[in-house]
This record gives sequence, structure tokens and C-alpha cells, in this order.
Amino acid sequence: MHKIIPKDAVLVPDNAKRVFKGIVYDVYHWPQKRFDGSEATFEMLKRWDTLVTIGVVDSKVLVIEETQPHNNTKMSFPGGRLDPEDTSILEACQREMLEETGYEFNSWRLVDVQQPFAKVEWFIHIYLATDVTKQSAPQHDPGEKITVTHESFESLKKLVETKVGYLGEARDMFDDLNSLEDLLQLPTFKGQEVDR
Repeated sequence: MHKIIPKDAVLVPDNAKRVFKGIVYDVYHWPQKRFDGSEATFEMLKRWDTLVTIGVVDSKVLVIEETQPHNNTKMSFPGGRLDPEDTSILEACQREMLEETGYEFNSWRLVDVQQPFAKVEWFIHIYLATDVTKQSAPQHDPGEKITVTHESFESLKKLVETKVGYLGEARDMFDDLNSLEDLLQLPTFKGQEVDR
């Protein structure tokens, strides 16, 4: 799949072999020459990428409160995991937003891509969605209970700064943002293009 990732991203080498296929994580091994000329087996994990959307509706930001069977209620931005049938990251973001909130947007912009762990080929793609075109009933998965809230920028910034739920994962991105206008002016993310 074609996608944009950070310029300094760490990827599983092309010569690596998958030695374990899990439900979420796959394990890869490859021979690696070391500086003294010896060789060792190196290892990395790989998993489907994650998608996050910051949706703006009537000067408020969409936040969800989600409960899953194995987890307490957590606040986060709408999003989820890339599915094998998704043909693009953007399509997957649009699908997750529609399923979880019922909202459709006209304008979508990639504003950040993060690789949380260098030993895992896994990227979190963060989109900004504006200009609502339609709202319908959400279509939640059987394994989730979701409540959609509309937060002011000031309220959201406090939730992010105090690391409420998964919102704290966006803390670095929000450090330099002081208003909704700042959020709306985030530039398009520039990275490297890959097919993975």
C-alpha cells in the first residue's frame, strides 16, 4: 500500500523472514553483519498501521469515549487499525470516522505520522478532517461501546496535556497549538513515500 511515513522511519529489511504470524504482531528475523565482521540474527515486529482523525465540527473537536471488553472507558480521537481490505490510509480513516461517529467530511489533510517504537514497523497516521458533508447514525463494532463528544479547543488541550485516555499520545503535536485556528493551520505532513 502506498503511504507517507517519517523520513527517519525504521523498516523491516527486505531480506527479513517472517518467523511468527500473530493476530496483531508478526515477528521478522534477518542476518545482520556487525562492525567486527561477525553476524547475528536481528529481530523486528510488524503490525497493521493505526489511523487517527481529528474531526472539527462547528468549531468543536470530535472526541470519543470508548469501552471495549478488555479495557476500561478511554477517551481518544476517532480511529482504529488499518484493515487488510482497505485500499488506502485515507479510505481507512474515512471508514473509521463514519463507523465511530457517523460523520463524513469534505476536507482531509495528513498532519502527522508517528512511529512509536523503532523496533516495530507500525505507523500512526493522523488526519485533520473539516467541512462536514453528512451526519448519520454510527455503525459500531460488536466489541465496542462509543459515545461521541464535541470538545472546545481549550477543553481538548487540557485533556491532551493531562494525558486523559489515549489523547495524551497527541501531546507533542499539541504543544505548540494555542487555538482552534492553530489546529486548522497545521501543515500537510512531509515524509518519505513508500509502498509497504
